Amino acid sequence: MSASRMNPNILRLTLAQALSGANSVVVYATGAIIGNMLAPSPTLATLPISVFVIGMALATLPIGHISRRFGRNSAFAVGNICGVIVGLLAAYALYVSSFILFCIAMLFGGAYAAVVLTFRFAAAECVNSDDRPKALSTVLAGGVAAGVLGPQLVSATMDLSPHTYALTYIAAAGLAALTGWILWGVRFSPQIAHSEARPSGSLAEVLRQPRFVIAMACGVVSYMMMNFMMTSAPLAMELCGIARVHSNTGIELHVIAMYAPSFFTGRLISRFGAPLIIQLGLALIGMAALVGMLGMSVSHFWLALVLLGVGWNFGFLGASALVLTCHTSEDGPRVQAINDFVVFGTMVFGSFLSGGLLDAYGWTTVSGLILVPVLLAMFGLLWLQRRPSKAGVQPQT
Repeated sequence: MSASRMNPNILRLTLAQALSGANSVVVYATGAIIGNMLAPSPTLATLPISVFVIGMALATLPIGHISRRFGRNSAFAVGNICGVIVGLLAAYALYVSSFILFCIAMLFGGAYAAVVLTFRFAAAECVNSDDRPKALSTVLAGGVAAGVLGPQLVSATMDLSPHTYALTYIAAAGLAALTGWILWGVRFSPQIAHSEARPSGSLAEVLRQPRFVIAMACGVVSYMMMNFMMTSAPLAMELCGIARVHSNTGIELHVIAMYAPSFFTGRLISRFGAPLIIQLGLALIGMAALVGMLGMSVSHFWLALVLLGVGWNFGFLGASALVLTCHTSEDGPRVQAINDFVVFGTMVFGSFLSGGLLDAYGWTTVSGLILVPVLLAMFGLLWLQRRPSKAGVQPQT
C-alpha cells in the first residue's frame, strides 16, 4: 500500500471521502427521524432516504458522462455544488416544516453521494494497475473519519436551533464546500489505469460478461441490503423507546465498521481474490440479519449494525474490484456508471419498502427479509467460480 499512501492524489481523495462521507452519514442518521417528524403518514417516514437513493441512481449516468467528456474534476465540482445545496435546502425545509422540500433536498443529497462513490474508481486512475485494490480500499478507509464526524456533528448541533437538525445541515453544507476545495488539486493519470483489464471490445460485450453481471449483482445485494437495514434501524430504535443518542452511536459504529476494514481489505483482495472476500461479506450481512431477528435491545441493534457495516465493506469493495477487471480504460467511466446505476437503482426499492415493512410488520421481518437476496448472491458467485477459468473469475484482481 506504500504507493497509495505516498500518492498525494490518493491522500486528497481519502480526506475528501472522510468529509463528504460525513454528509451521507448525517442523512442516514436523521433522514427517517425527520421524515417521521414531517411526513403526513408514518409509512412515509423513510421516503426522504428513498428519494436520496433515487438521486444517487439518477445521477450516476450523467456523472459518468461528465467524467468521460470533461474529466473527473468537473464531476467532483458538480457533486460538491449539490452537497452545498442539500445542506442549505434541508435546513430551510426544517425551518418551514416542509416535508416535500426536505425530500427535494434529499434528491440533491443523493446526487452528491453518487459523486462521492466514484472516488473509489477515481483512485484507480492515480496508481499503477498492481496497486488498484489497495488504492481503492485506502480511499474508502477515509470513511472511518466520516463515521465519527457525521454522528458527532449530528449530536453536537441537532438541538442548537429551535428547528431540530437545521444547524446540522448548515454545517454539512460547509463540509461540502471544504471538500470541493480539497478535490480541486487532484490530478489523474488515466493511461496507467486498468492496464490489465480484458481485451478491447464493444461495451455490449463487457456488459454481457458473466463475471461483470455477477460482480454487479453482488454489489447490488451488498449495498441494497445494507441500505435496507440501516435506513430503518434509527426509526426502529426510536419506536422501541431507545434514546436518540443511542441511535446516533449505533450509526456511528455502523459507519466505522463500514470503512475501518478498508485499511486491509485491499490486501485481502490481492491475496485471496475478490470472490472469496465477497463471499465473506455476504456471510456477515446474513449474520447481521440473524442478530436483528434475535432481539431489539440496544446491544442487538449495535451488533447487527456493526456486522452489517463490515459485511458491506467486504461485499461492495470486493465487487467493485471485480468490476475493474472487466473493462478497458476507455470503457471505464461508462461501465462504472452503469454498474452504479444498477446498484443504486435497485436500492430505491429497498428504501421504499423498508419504511412500510417496518411500520406494518416490525424490525424482525425487516431483518429476516435480508437473508434471501444474500443467499441468491452467494449461489451466483459460486456458480461463476465453477465456470471454466477463461470465462470465470480470475484468481486475483
